[in-house]
Amino acid sequence: MGVDRIIATLLVERGVRTFEEARCFFRPSLDQIHDPFLMKGMQQAIGRINEAIKRQERIMVYGDYDVDGTSAVALVYSYLKELNPNIDFYVPDREREGYGISYQGIDYASQTGVKLMIALDCGIKAVEQVAYASQKGIDFIIGDHHLPDETVPAAVAVLDPKQPDCPYPYKELSGCGIGFKIVEAHLEQRLGVRLCDLPEQLDEARRKRQEELKLRLLQYLDLVAVSIASDIVPIMGENRVLAYYGLRVINTKPRLGIEAILKYGHIGRRSEDEGAGSDRAEKRTDYFEKELTISDLVFLIGPRINAAGRLRSAFDSVRLLLTDDPIMARNLAEEINEYNLQRKKLDTDATEEARRRVDHDEFYIGRQSLVLFDEHWHRGVVGIVASRIVEAYNKPTIVFTRGSDGLITGSARSVKDFDIHQALEQCADLLEHFGGHRSAAGVSLKQGNMRAFLERFEALVRQGMGEEEVPPEVEIDAEIDFSQITPKFLRILKQFAPFGPENTVPVFLSRNLVDYNDGGYYGARVVGHKHLKFHAMSLQERMLKPYPAIAFQMGECCEQMRSGAKFDLCYQLEENYWRGHTEVQLNVKDIKFAEQRKGEK
Repeated sequence: MGVDRIIATLLVERGVRTFEEARCFFRPSLDQIHDPFLMKGMQQAIGRINEAIKRQERIMVYGDYDVDGTSAVALVYSYLKELNPNIDFYVPDREREGYGISYQGIDYASQTGVKLMIALDCGIKAVEQVAYASQKGIDFIIGDHHLPDETVPAAVAVLDPKQPDCPYPYKELSGCGIGFKIVEAHLEQRLGVRLCDLPEQLDEARRKRQEELKLRLLQYLDLVAVSIASDIVPIMGENRVLAYYGLRVINTKPRLGIEAILKYGHIGRRSEDEGAGSDRAEKRTDYFEKELTISDLVFLIGPRINAAGRLRSAFDSVRLLLTDDPIMARNLAEEINEYNLQRKKLDTDATEEARRRVDHDEFYIGRQSLVLFDEHWHRGVVGIVASRIVEAYNKPTIVFTRGSDGLITGSARSVKDFDIHQALEQCADLLEHFGGHRSAAGVSLKQGNMRAFLERFEALVRQGMGEEEVPPEVEIDAEIDFSQITPKFLRILKQFAPFGPENTVPVFLSRNLVDYNDGGYYGARVVGHKHLKFHAMSLQERMLKPYPAIAFQMGECCEQMRSGAKFDLCYQLEENYWRGHTEVQLNVKDIKFAEQRKGEK
C-alpha cells in the first residue's frame, strides 16, 4: 500500500489483512453495506408493514428509553409517517414499566386502536408480552440486537442477526441499525432497486433511482451514528460505513434536534462569508468550529438524550429528534440539558458513595466482583455508576437499587475478558429478569435471593478470571519514536476514524523522554487541580520540537516530572483545537518513570 510498517501493523491488528480490505477500510461506501433481505424475517416484516399501509391500520413504533431505542423510534416513525399518518410512538417509563415491552404499553396500544407494533432495541425475550398482544388483536414485528433465548416471541417477524439461524453476515448492528435496515428494505422495494445492485448492470432509469435511494437513506444516518456511538457497538464492518456517513451528515447538515443539543456542549455553528459584493449573503455557508467525532457523540449528544429517559420521560428525546420547529428544538434541548445536569449530580453522588463502600467496607476485601446496593440511588444512573466502578477497580460490577415493582434492579458492567451475560445465565434461577451482552446487562431479582446471588456470581467471576486481582492494562498498538510522527503518518492515521470498539484510537509507546522545561510556559504544571500539562521531549531526538501533552487525573506526577526524571509515555495522538488554532497533542494514558523500570524486562 505504500505505507510504513507501523500503519500496516495497525491495520492487521484491526483484522484488515488484504489490499481490498484496506481499500474498504479507508474508503467506506454505502455499496459495502449488506442486503437487508438477507436478515431472517425481513420479507415477512416488509409484507406486514405494506399491509398496514395499504389498509391505513394504526401502527405503533415502540422502543427502549436509551439513546439507541429513542433514535431507532425517531428513525422508523419519521419514515413510516410519510406513508401512513395513522401512526404513534411509545417509549416505556423507566421507573413504572422498566426495560422492554411492557403490558402497560400494549394496553395503551389496544385502547388507541393499534393493529401493528414495531418494537426496536427490545423485545427479543418478550414471549409472554407478544402473546398477550396477540390476544388483543395486535401483531408484532421485533427488531432487536440483543442475545436471544432458545424460544423467541411468536411475532409476525423477528429481526435479530444474533439468532443462530439468521444468515445476515454482520451481527453487531445497533438497535437503531436494525431500524435502518427495515427502512432500507422498504425503500428498496418501493423504488425497485437495491444498494447492492452494481451500477454498471443497471439501465439509466434504475441508476437514477439507486442514487435517489442513497440520498433518501443518508438523511437517517445521523441517528444511526448517534446510536452506534452511544451503545458501544463495534465500529468495524457495516457499522463503520454507517457511522462514517452519519458523522458526515451531522457535520454538514444536522437535524435541528442534534444541532440544538450541541449548543449545550459548546459546539456551535459559525457563518463564513465567501467572496465580496452584493451576492455575499447568497454565498454564506455554515460550519462547525471543529469536526465532530464519535467521541463527541458519546460525550456530548448521548448523555443528554439519555438524561430525559433516566430522569423524566424519553418521549422528550424522541420529540427533539423528530422536530423541524427551531423554537421547539431549542426548548426541548434546554429541558434535556437541565435533566443532564441533574443526572450528573446524582451520578457523582452515587459514585462517590459506592467508592467509599468498596474502599472501607471489609465485605469487599479480596473479592473479585463488586456488587453494590442502595435503595436511594436513582435507577437512571446505576449503569453509569457501574461503569465508573469498573474503570476504578477493573472488576466485574453490578450496581443495584430498588425498583418500583418491589424487585432489586440494577445494571451490570464487565471487564475485557469476562462475559457477564454468560455469568448471569448461570444465575438465571435466582433472577427475575436479565438481558444484554458480554460487557453490559440489565438484571433484577427478589431481595431474598440477593445473598445467594452474591456468592454464586463471585464464584463465577473467580472461575473465569482466577484468584489474583488483575490490574488495569494499557494496550499498546505500537512503539514509535517522535521522528516517525510525520505529516503523512498523521494524515493516514486520521483516516482510521471513525474510532470506537474494535477500532480504538491507537495507543503508542515512546521511551526515554523528559519534560521540556524552559522555566516558563513549557514546564510541567497542574491544571484544573488534578490534570498534568507538559511538553515531552525525546532524549534521542533533541533536535525535534517537544510535543504538548495532557495527562488527565495525573497531577501527582508533576513534581517528579519537573525534576528532570526520564520517563516512558503511552499516549494517543490527537488534534487539540483552541481559539482557532489546531496543534498535535499527546493524550497521555500512562507514565512510567525511569526508577519504575528497574528490574523490569
